[in-house]
Amino acid sequence: MQSRTIDVPQEIPKRGILQYVHSEAERMEKRFRCGMEEDDRTTFEQYAASWLARQTHYKASTLAGYKRQLEVVYPYIGGVTLNKLRPLILEEMCAELRKRKNRRGEPLCEATVHKYLETVSAVLEDAKRNDILLYNPAHRVRGVRVEKKVQRVPAEFEMRKLMQCILQEPLLYRAFYLTAITTGMRRGELCALRWNDLHGGGAVTVQHSRSSVLGQGIVESSTKNHRTRTVVIPELVHDYMGELFLEQAREGRIIRPDDYIFSIAEGPVHPDSFTRRLRRLYRKNDFPPEYHLHTLRHTNASMLIAQGVDVRTVAGLLGHSQPSTTLDIYSHAFDKNKRLAGQKLSEAMGL
Repeated sequence: MQSRTIDVPQEIPKRGILQYVHSEAERMEKRFRCGMEEDDRTTFEQYAASWLARQTHYKASTLAGYKRQLEVVYPYIGGVTLNKLRPLILEEMCAELRKRKNRRGEPLCEATVHKYLETVSAVLEDAKRNDILLYNPAHRVRGVRVEKKVQRVPAEFEMRKLMQCILQEPLLYRAFYLTAITTGMRRGELCALRWNDLHGGGAVTVQHSRSSVLGQGIVESSTKNHRTRTVVIPELVHDYMGELFLEQAREGRIIRPDDYIFSIAEGPVHPDSFTRRLRRLYRKNDFPPEYHLHTLRHTNASMLIAQGVDVRTVAGLLGHSQPSTTLDIYSHAFDKNKRLAGQKLSEAMGL
């Protein structure tokens, strides 16, 4: 607990001492909460920097993403003082962002612009919560409606083809991609799996994540929702992991319980290696260009939903904090189940 003595200047009359103390106490409280002393000269960039420093509950990769996004918006609003930020200024920022080019040389899509605005909004919401702003101007920005992107997953015939391709991969990659499909685990979670995370009956404990963070290298942290969960891998995948263990032992490696499963003699495989190799596999076998490693996770979720697994169970297996997150991402898959339910009801009623 922090404390500080308030010294009242001699020129303050007795009748004004109480008001002065209250004012100074409020100013000091803001400094303790925000990590800086806010006044009429505090710019958005200054406050955003203090906000970033206080977000210790986020993963390193998430913080790095926020930092990159803020560095993009600083040239537009970084020098504007907090009390001068208005919705119009933020709308002009969005208009300028739409002119920026992505890696393919195309203008940024509206969903990306919206992400930048969401990060700005998070900073301003913190300023509002700390009684520095009366309202969050980002909430009053007239944005372009962003259509929710439906994640494309392989059709049944594509799935059979993909499985055939994966089964021809070297054992390390074969086991990795099959585990991704059958469990829906995220890339970072797969890369963080250790041998002592495997248990009897094919149960796997998911409790860590390894990710590549710009400027920091590989960083390990807890899972995205900071919770541990248990998933089950099929017998075939379990057998492949057993083969992988034996292969590593034959290389003369001393395998410890806390060693990473998906590793080589030099150490754990870089997460990007799994992404790049799968992209090459997609291109070589004429799969759609929008397929990526996360497609395996989406495929797992869509297949679970198609089999009638309830949303709470699907959310638990995927590591979503709330079932509502699962419903939001995979609403299109649940819509198919609604139609099937309607058909079954009609058949049962003889309609």
